[in-house]
Amino acid sequence: MRNPLSLVRVTTAIARTAAGFGVAFMLQSIPAMVDQLPNMNLAWSVVMVGSLVASLAFTGVASVIDRGLRIGHVAFAAVYLIALVSWPFAVIDPAKAPSSSYWLYYTLTIATAMATVGLGIRLATAYVVVVPLVYGVIRITPPGGGVTITQAVLDSVYAIILGGAITIITAILRNAASSVDRAQATALERYGHAVRQHATEAERVQVDAIVHDSVLTTLLSAARAETAEAKELAALMAGNAIGHLRDAVSEAPQGDAEISIAALANRIADAAGALSEPVFVDSDGVRPGRIPVAVAEAVYSAAVQAMVNSLQHAGPAHRRWAVVRGGADDLVVEVGDDGAGFDPDAVPTERLGVRVSILERVASVGGVAVIDTAVGHGTVVSLHWPAPKGAPR
Repeated sequence: MRNPLSLVRVTTAIARTAAGFGVAFMLQSIPAMVDQLPNMNLAWSVVMVGSLVASLAFTGVASVIDRGLRIGHVAFAAVYLIALVSWPFAVIDPAKAPSSSYWLYYTLTIATAMATVGLGIRLATAYVVVVPLVYGVIRITPPGGGVTITQAVLDSVYAIILGGAITIITAILRNAASSVDRAQATALERYGHAVRQHATEAERVQVDAIVHDSVLTTLLSAARAETAEAKELAALMAGNAIGHLRDAVSEAPQGDAEISIAALANRIADAAGALSEPVFVDSDGVRPGRIPVAVAEAVYSAAVQAMVNSLQHAGPAHRRWAVVRGGADDLVVEVGDDGAGFDPDAVPTERLGVRVSILERVASVGGVAVIDTAVGHGTVVSLHWPAPKGAPR
């Protein structure tokens, strides 16, 4: 079951909600706007109203396609602040300024909500407090309608309370989602560590068995060899023991430790389903075949690490996918996204997520991992086993 809570999903939901309510409040302001704009400078009216509508429309589209969310919300908050500060200077006749709520008041809540989504918690809090206070001060002046201090304070406090509630709820949801993301990453990291420990223990048991069954027996036979035939047998046993040790270094433990490629694909699909963001998994290209468990564990762990990296670093990608295809002789697992991408040469050497958890992990079982990425063009991680001829190790 896919986890419904994640920072990316919460941010997207809040952004879409803010855009939806923004459209509703903007429509609510139209009657007052039509009544009050004739007393405003025409150029100001065209520029400010047009900019507010355009930025709100951009925010709505960005929320739907999940792109440019922060830019759209910050743009609306900034345009609103400019409109608010310049409002008194655009009034043609202060004597005709409305004593009832000015049309910008209806969109004040939109601006504070947009600031909460687009800005950090500190800047958003400052915006939520300062902008309503600026509105209240302007309302006291003649161009602002010359209302009483009590009325101005009530309008400002109401806007601050409403904006503050939105900010607090948003901060709580973001913190909860971040905690879920961190817990998920930690769980996957611990699972990978457990897999590596299991592989190490299996290798140790194998080597111990070889040492006990071959090396020690050879040494005892050599110590007791007195005749030429016994010495020749001891030499033959020594050669066999060396061969066993060489094979243990170059090969993974075998026996019945094999699983089908279809089972590997199902495990990758289950892992993708447990992530906090949707990852489309395609295993239609899988052919019948079996591979060693050590290979399956390495490929599976590298694929999961690639998906986790996508969630943590790719940003709000529009599409994430994992493709499993091939058979026992040409297995390929591809994990990709169309997110932010990165510059591989700029990754610090101390960052082990790509080098150790993906590249070296697959190489250790005779495969190869290829990372195709660029800033702004997404990332595709291709895991091949066995490594194609001529592929770099």
